[in-house]
Amino acid sequence: METHIENFLNKISILCITVSTIILLHLYFETPATCVAPNTPVTKPHLKFPTSTCDPSLKHRPHLPLSKKNQRLWSSNAWLSQVASYTTFFSHLQNLHLLHNNSKVLCVSAGAGHEVMALNKIGVVDITGVELVDSLPLVRKADPNNLPFFDGVFDLGFSAHLMEALFPVRFVGEMERTVRNGGVCIVVVGQCDDNGVSEIVRLFRKSKFVGAKNVTLIGRKITRIIVRVGASSSSTA
Repeated sequence: METHIENFLNKISILCITVSTIILLHLYFETPATCVAPNTPVTKPHLKFPTSTCDPSLKHRPHLPLSKKNQRLWSSNAWLSQVASYTTFFSHLQNLHLLHNNSKVLCVSAGAGHEVMALNKIGVVDITGVELVDSLPLVRKADPNNLPFFDGVFDLGFSAHLMEALFPVRFVGEMERTVRNGGVCIVVVGQCDDNGVSEIVRLFRKSKFVGAKNVTLIGRKITRIIVRVGASSSSTA
């Protein structure tokens, strides 16, 4: 009786193995359902996106040069609007005699480089923009917490992203280190009161408070804070 059951189970096992093998072979040789044949007529264009990686046309797409990508980005309305806002912001610093055409400027956490382009538009030539990911030719790759520059090589340090820094003390410390004595560090943060300004100013351990003002930048209400590196007295701007 036991031998009979054992033979029956062996037959079942062989049958299952055979069926599984047939299915695997079928799947191996079958074209994936997610692939669309190249000659398939496109009657609904929106169904053709995103293209499957099986689409052979992907292999023949031309590589878009960096200059072409930048041209598209820099001509967009969003880009032009932000650059215009930064241009107005920096022009006011020129009026305060904090920024000059021959100033050496460092933009920390410069993103795609809106502020770098704005500074260039108002006549500033020597601008260095840094970010964790480069956006050439405006912004180069560098760690804001460990800037690859000698001490005191810049006249002005600027950042619009201090509040996003993982290590704020280190972040502003590197700004102070790379800006010369008598130069200025300028940061913009979300609009805050006097207590908020004081907390931020305390991060700058080698600088004196110059002034703070609520202004508008790229459509947002922000507070502009200015400190002077190594200064012995404070004033209001």
